[in-house]
Amino acid sequence: MPYLIVSDIHGNIEALEATLADAEGRYSHIFCLGDLVGYGADPNPVVEWARSATAAIVRGNHDRACSGTDSLETFNLSARASAVWTRSALTSENRTFLERLPRGPLRVTGAESETGFDLAHGSPLDEDDYLMTPSDLQFLRPYLDTQLTFFGHTHVQGGFLLARNGVKRIHPWPVLQLEGDYMYMVNPGSVGQPRDGDPQAAYAIYSPEERTVEYRRVPYDVEQAAAKILEAGLPQGLAARLFEGV
Repeated sequence: MPYLIVSDIHGNIEALEATLADAEGRYSHIFCLGDLVGYGADPNPVVEWARSATAAIVRGNHDRACSGTDSLETFNLSARASAVWTRSALTSENRTFLERLPRGPLRVTGAESETGFDLAHGSPLDEDDYLMTPSDLQFLRPYLDTQLTFFGHTHVQGGFLLARNGVKRIHPWPVLQLEGDYMYMVNPGSVGQPRDGDPQAAYAIYSPEERTVEYRRVPYDVEQAAAKILEAGLPQGLAARLFEGV
């Protein structure tokens, strides 16, 4: 049975609910690549969902910052304001859950694969590094232990194919067929705050038996999510960007 791969939900319960409804009946387990919180106005419902529904999850930089285990020095003003707000909004149980999230990469193994696949937030070498261009992965191949790694952090759906002679960008066509001669870094995109020009929630379905990754987008109630951000007193820009997907 395929797996649901999600990342960067960022406290956006409307986007999460739309994603789960769209994927209903199409997966056996859920794996998350981090950043449950930050930016959005519903951190507790999202964390509570993750606590009960995910088979495995790695931490993101906003999970660290919003739980109070990391400094906010590298955050811009909007991100810092949302992290401070989220710290005060989280219940003690949800804050503890975020504090205890494991650092990636995290190996997932199953009957379908001898080596399994990895979950990471940013780069497998540094969870805070953004993998944006092929040059960012130029020296990464020798450090990858599996053919397939899922990563997030950039909020851009797609990824990269690593061949012996270089790195190529993967465009999020509907279905990616995994071939044995290559290694893959696959980004399902952001559920709660896409930044690739498409405001729809992004996620992926991975089918180990068929060796495919299906990229999916789904519309959600952006107006409601944005209104909650404004009602919470969070920066206006965090609401505005949801409409543009930037």
